[in-house]
Amino acid sequence: MSSDDANPNPLLSERIRIALADEITAGTLVAGQPLDEQQIGDRFGASRTPVREALRQLAAASLVEIRPRRGAIVAGFTAERIVEMFEMTAEIEAMCVRLAAWRMTPIERSRLARLHDESEEMVANNDIDGYDRLNWEFHRTIYEGTHNSFLAEQAIALRDRMAAFRRTQLRESGRPVRSRGEHEKVLEAIMRGDGEEAARCMRAHMFNASIALERLTAKREPTSNN
Repeated sequence: MSSDDANPNPLLSERIRIALADEITAGTLVAGQPLDEQQIGDRFGASRTPVREALRQLAAASLVEIRPRRGAIVAGFTAERIVEMFEMTAEIEAMCVRLAAWRMTPIERSRLARLHDESEEMVANNDIDGYDRLNWEFHRTIYEGTHNSFLAEQAIALRDRMAAFRRTQLRESGRPVRSRGEHEKVLEAIMRGDGEEAARCMRAHMFNASIALERLTAKREPTSNN
């Protein structure tokens, strides 16, 4: 047993997971394509342990299908399925932000505003990964601001399942700028304590993300069907 097998590196596993998730949602890896553990390990300089953990997490997110004794393949998903997933996400996010607008403490509102301010530099530098991390913190702060632990748990679980899709849509040209502008409208509504307006803005934000991802998916469909 190698030292990597004995002490699997969670950071390496996460790096593998994110890279493969981006390639699957962007269409670089197409539905039905085998995912060979050895080849992936060679690519990332990893043993099979972190590779298997990454594939397990991708399977939990429905991006990979693990077949007993036959290995893993890229799972199939359609534009319609993506829209359905974002539709569900939009409603959960809207529910969260409505409650958060009514219940967030001044400290929580201040943190949300600070995260929004920090994201300006990420957008200006076209730092997609940095913006994605702050985007996650922005939404998590809203979940926590509901002061409803069960709802927050469900929102986080859904967010984790949708993480790759939500990250990939940021790669559409100009999307981070638009996303930040949508965040600003949500933030302004929260600061006014206007839960209904915050929910309306959040729904629009999520549907705009869905449209961005759908456009990216459409661009790669001709090659994936060959």
